[in-house]
Amino acid sequence: MKSLIRSMVVAVALLVSGAALADAQLGKDYTLLNPPQPTSTKKIEVLEFFFYGCSHCYHLHPLLSAWEKTMPRDVELTFVPTVFRDSWEPMAYTYYALESMGKQAQLHDALYRAWNEENMALVDENKIADFVAKHGVDRAKFTAAYNSFAMQSMVTRAKQMIRSYGINGTPTLVVDGKYVIEGLQPEDAIRALKEVIVMARKTHGK
Repeated sequence: MKSLIRSMVVAVALLVSGAALADAQLGKDYTLLNPPQPTSTKKIEVLEFFFYGCSHCYHLHPLLSAWEKTMPRDVELTFVPTVFRDSWEPMAYTYYALESMGKQAQLHDALYRAWNEENMALVDENKIADFVAKHGVDRAKFTAAYNSFAMQSMVTRAKQMIRSYGINGTPTLVVDGKYVIEGLQPEDAIRALKEVIVMARKTHGK
């Protein structure tokens, strides 16, 4: 009997927990992307459109990083470097060059600190190469990757996504190619993200 009661308590707790994570309000916590965009994974895709020099991205970053460490197994987080002006383009090349070298995670925090704490405007290739070298990345290999055709293609693709998704500011989170979360305080953005993922899971793949 005790075992049955314990099982019922657990079941109720799970139901309550699920209900608590399904309260995101359309127009307040998220908007709908029209038209929806195709995703690149079978999992529930979460895209963050960001720029290292964006103070709002910087403040969201630690909370999003903490969430990433415990995010559900059926969710995949992808970063999309945003280019709204020419001076932002070098950071997009930097992101993809480091990703191609398996070094993006290693320098993600450092790049945010450089822009937002150390007031370093990394918009020049040589300064960027010096910076990544100081953080343990092979300068020659980085420069080769930075200037490769593959990086040019990836940056072009990122620009196309910015247009297709109608991105007007950073940070912007897009869940499952349908739900857009933007303009919220960091804590609210993470709350909305969790709640929208619960919603997306109900229709994912249908």
